Amino acid sequence: MPRGRYSLHDPHDHTPLGEEHFQCAPGPSGWRYVSQLTTPAGDQAGSVDLALDELGRPIRLELHAGGWQVRGAALDGVTWVRTDPTGTHATEGNVRAHAFAGTSPAFLVATVRLLRLTPSSSSATRVRLVAFTDPVLAPRTVDQSWTLIEREAHATDNAPLIVDEYQVTDLDTGELHTVHISGDVVLAAPGIELEDLESPPSTFS
Repeated sequence: MPRGRYSLHDPHDHTPLGEEHFQCAPGPSGWRYVSQLTTPAGDQAGSVDLALDELGRPIRLELHAGGWQVRGAALDGVTWVRTDPTGTHATEGNVRAHAFAGTSPAFLVATVRLLRLTPSSSSATRVRLVAFTDPVLAPRTVDQSWTLIEREAHATDNAPLIVDEYQVTDLDTGELHTVHISGDVVLAAPGIELEDLESPPSTFS
């Protein structure tokens, strides 16, 4: 069960946004990721709880940030309920999308699990996601394409570490960025740095 810590920063001007302390593990029904978010000053800033089924679909999502809460799941596309900090107003949303996205590294691993790209599939694969943007978890539909550029094995004291390099394109803006993932751990991505990892990434069958 990997446990560790990511540092989060603005991908454009590198302003520190805080840290995400996480643990994740595959299980009999799929994969689960839970984390606590802290501000640069160390104060509590929110949490992430994401569970995927064996096909990589989100069967449960719960986000907290700035007093806002989102609960969601894959249902007729993706469906969610967003509640304001007072708890008096809740709005439901539904989009014909494949999965969710957001600032947490969990969503990058989830997209990879959903797409299951292989080095032989050189063509880009398109995916529609509903992204929840900080600090109020506002939903926004985004279209991306993902391509697995390279898979490398890095020698370690134990088993080789398999690292996948993905090219991700925002189809609305044409912006390209690179994501490096090993198993269920993001090694590097825009706005995300892996600072600490207590055990090796999990491998998926």
